[in-house]
Amino acid sequence: MSELASLGATNLRESVGTVYFHANLETAFRACLWSRLANRIFLTLGEFEVNSADALYAAVKSLPWEEHLLPTATLAIDFQGKVSWLKNSQFGVLRCKDAIVDYFRERCGERPSIDKARPDIRIHVRLRKGKALVSLDLSGESLHRRGYRSRGGLAPLKENLASAILLRSDWPGMAARGGALIDPMCGSGTLLIEAAWMAMDIAPGLLRRHWGFDHWQGHVPALWKRLREEALERRRQGLDRQWPEIRGYDASGSAVATAQENIERAGLRGRVRVSRRELSDFAKPTHTDLPVGLVVCNPPYGERLGDEASLVHLYRYLGDALSRDFIGWQAALITGNPHLGKAMAWHSHQQYRMLNGSIESKLLLFDLSPENQIRQREGEQGAKSNSLPMTEGARMFSNRLQKNRKRLEKWLKREEVSCYRLYDADMPEYAVAVDRYNDWLVVAEYAPPASVPEEKAEARLRDVLAGLPDATGISPDRIVLKQRRRQRGKDQYQREQRSNETLTVMEGQAKLLVNLKDFLDTGLFLDHRRVRLEIAARANGRSFLNLFCYTGTASVHAAMGGAKWTTSVDLSPKYLQWTRENLSLNGMSEARHHTIEADCVEWLKGNDKTFDLILLDPPTFSNSKRTETVLDVQRDQELLVDEAMRVLNPGGLLIFSNNRRDFKLSEALAERYRVENRTDWSLDPDFKRPGKPIHHCFFFYK
Repeated sequence: MSELASLGATNLRESVGTVYFHANLETAFRACLWSRLANRIFLTLGEFEVNSADALYAAVKSLPWEEHLLPTATLAIDFQGKVSWLKNSQFGVLRCKDAIVDYFRERCGERPSIDKARPDIRIHVRLRKGKALVSLDLSGESLHRRGYRSRGGLAPLKENLASAILLRSDWPGMAARGGALIDPMCGSGTLLIEAAWMAMDIAPGLLRRHWGFDHWQGHVPALWKRLREEALERRRQGLDRQWPEIRGYDASGSAVATAQENIERAGLRGRVRVSRRELSDFAKPTHTDLPVGLVVCNPPYGERLGDEASLVHLYRYLGDALSRDFIGWQAALITGNPHLGKAMAWHSHQQYRMLNGSIESKLLLFDLSPENQIRQREGEQGAKSNSLPMTEGARMFSNRLQKNRKRLEKWLKREEVSCYRLYDADMPEYAVAVDRYNDWLVVAEYAPPASVPEEKAEARLRDVLAGLPDATGISPDRIVLKQRRRQRGKDQYQREQRSNETLTVMEGQAKLLVNLKDFLDTGLFLDHRRVRLEIAARANGRSFLNLFCYTGTASVHAAMGGAKWTTSVDLSPKYLQWTRENLSLNGMSEARHHTIEADCVEWLKGNDKTFDLILLDPPTFSNSKRTETVLDVQRDQELLVDEAMRVLNPGGLLIFSNNRRDFKLSEALAERYRVENRTDWSLDPDFKRPGKPIHHCFFFYK
């Protein structure tokens, strides 16, 4: 209403989705040219009491139609409303059309024809509460169509909704105070363009070439020409003023290209800048001082680009970026899932309900002051459980763990390792593996041999659990116990619990999600740490393929290392979902980082795309019920390596690894390719132990 009032409208009255107002023709034309929020501007021709289809016909026919259109004009009718006496809206359209056609036929023997696509005149009829409101559509088509959009992005935001977001965010006031605007997920650039036009006083209707009043008999071309020339002069003045910093980023190259086309068509070349950038690279520009500004975006929220579980981590990453670089700024985010906004860890000081197409959404506004951050107490200890009594065996086990920790201490500090193996059956009587994840411990008990009585095995396990808190300082309530047995087929993917609790850990530059309780494995194979870090070091500018990708941790490292794109293939939808969550957690989108649910062997056989860097890390044995094949890494290694080498680019590297302790590389592979055994190199100090290595690793070159 305030926008219409500023344009000269009077007697404003608001209804659901509609604002009624009084105006002369000049004000009506100004509303068409300058409204950033309206969908359509209607000129009321008449309002009638109607109670039947015949009464509707008579009411429409009673209007002086020769004052509005020629008998040779084309016509379209939009009809809105439901009543018991009307079969359907199409029947309402038909009765209104007949009324207008009969009006002209009876008076001059000619009649208008129907053109639904681009008529000379568009009539709108609305039935409500026993009344028919008949109007002339001065807009012609929805006013959100400004004329600069060549094509939309994956989930385009309507231009008038973008303007509403910016107005609610007080962007005009911020721009007047010298503030900047950045959209980290700009898509086709709608928010950027609307922000630029709004800040520099450019009329949103200037690029439109067709209007609903062009062929209206009441049109005054001289008046319209004067108003357009006035708007053109205001644009010229705006282009000469000092412009605010307006920038957009998007992970999708095609979205950035579309945004650049739209910016060009909007007349903003060189004034609004967009570039291809993952959310992981989102930061405040440093070329000039920008103490205040607005971060505004329309991120995915389950209706596009990805599923909700992955998006939690994307929103969390966005919140982290705001905390890191944008203190003192404002932020505005529109989302169809407001609870995702909570993952940003910022208090929203204002919320507005909006419709994004058919999606009920909320605009969340944030004042990025330190006091508005939601402080999360990471690693806060819960109530401590009672520790088990320290026996002689428990003290012996504790001493061994402390010795191991001391041996690893310098390496852990130098490499900044927070997840590592602390113990792996170093003493035969204590056959467990102990892994540390930040301030949690995971204890995997190896099944004891049949010669060890059950009571003795249980006593030894109690010694382990009693010795751990003493050796590590970690509370018993943060120790997770599992029993490790040989897993086959679908059993290797079965849940042990259903806690659905995840912990975020750091490895190199990557944030990774682990689940310590629900599965036998946590989602992060610690013994492959060196391989993942090597992939990160080699990935810059390269394409990366991750076969049998598990939870995609290597793909995250490749992405963080600057890979052009990554492709992660696995048969498990659960692990692919985990992969997408890991990527989102690091600000990576599916625009460049693809996941494919498929049998890796069959997918390789049918794939013709090539890669610069490939990780082939198959399971030792797999007989998933979803495929008819049984995979044995020792038997099938030649097939796997040959197919992977087929899609490796010249000069590329294939890293082939597996966890079969007694694995032997085929002599035929060693003859066919240049290969290096990198097993010893690939094992960090926490996994270097006497006996057979926990995994084997080979580099194949092309």
